[in-house]
Amino acid sequence: MNKAVLTLDVQDFINKNLNTDAAKIALAKSPFHEVSSAELASQIRAKKKSEKKLPTWFNTPCIFYPASLSIEQTSSEITARYKASIVSGDTLIDITGGFGVDAYYFSAQNKEVIHCEINKELSELAHHNAQELQARNIVFLNKDGIEFVKQESVHWDTIYVDPARRGSTGKVFRLADCTPNVPEHLESLFAKANRIILKTSPLLDIDAGLKELNHVKEVYVISIKNECKELLWIMESGFNGDLKIVATTLNNHTKSFSFYKKELKHLSSFAEKIIIGLYLYEPDAAILKAGVQDSIASLYHLNKLNTNTQLFISKELETDFPGRIFEIIKVMDTKEIKKKLNLQGNVVVRNYPAKAEELIKKYAIKPTKEQFLIFCKTQYEKNIAIEAKIIQYY
Repeated sequence: MNKAVLTLDVQDFINKNLNTDAAKIALAKSPFHEVSSAELASQIRAKKKSEKKLPTWFNTPCIFYPASLSIEQTSSEITARYKASIVSGDTLIDITGGFGVDAYYFSAQNKEVIHCEINKELSELAHHNAQELQARNIVFLNKDGIEFVKQESVHWDTIYVDPARRGSTGKVFRLADCTPNVPEHLESLFAKANRIILKTSPLLDIDAGLKELNHVKEVYVISIKNECKELLWIMESGFNGDLKIVATTLNNHTKSFSFYKKELKHLSSFAEKIIIGLYLYEPDAAILKAGVQDSIASLYHLNKLNTNTQLFISKELETDFPGRIFEIIKVMDTKEIKKKLNLQGNVVVRNYPAKAEELIKKYAIKPTKEQFLIFCKTQYEKNIAIEAKIIQYY
């Protein structure tokens, strides 16, 4: 960690060049004797990536940034704040501390937080940044978190772990393919805490994760703007009851829905008629990932379009619904679509025998801001296109 980066003139240069091409700065001669061009470029890239994801860090003077890849991999402030809100107890240890975003928010809810990070430089800069952010109750240790927990005689209220991927092949991975290998160390971790919180990529299949883990009490599926960001696995020592699944959307308004796995419903109520004036509902990505879309639909008295089409219909407008809502303007079958001239709308394909780009080209569809063309199937397997106006995005 080069502390010369934190001098006022270097910080002023970084702030004035946030919109400058970092590659050009890296190739140019550095205006500072103790800070290289590569270091300047690295700080600029990382700070720019933090502007929306980590606004507290971005707006705090003299923050030292890691490589931009670390910024991409760290939790956003929005998700970190939410995670902190579901943590109970006084003491927490983050055994894979990283840039320290999660630890910072945990420190607002816990009396004492320990941040373990095996990378020395990352540990140092996380410590420095916590001081700049006035977080005084975090202890920073440049140690392997797993080994530290095993060696200590302390018992914490919560152990938090955010493992890193080891492999690079395939979209779905096993927890055993991550570092640290949490399933392998669960027994040791439970010996030092009654509660373990595991953060994983949303790409991990929930059923697959349950096969690798023990004592999972809750699984949280978290999304922002219809994009799944992470899964949280809450494990409690000795728990063997029914799994609670929580789907949470973090937008302008937080919407959170929880269901017990054994009580999940499979909707058998289908839309008989799809007509003008009805509302079309598309569940948020968090709802679909959690597999609770039919239970949500039942809650709002919605009717499904098709067994394999995760779209729902209602004559009522329910803005508390977690997902997109459209008002149906027109319903067209295949013959009508072919005859229709000057088709306009953002194309959405759900359980339809063609891709969006193919339909756009075939029918020369022009995009618009508020209007959508939703290609899907009815319960009778009939291909249709629904012309609709967007009422709610999230």
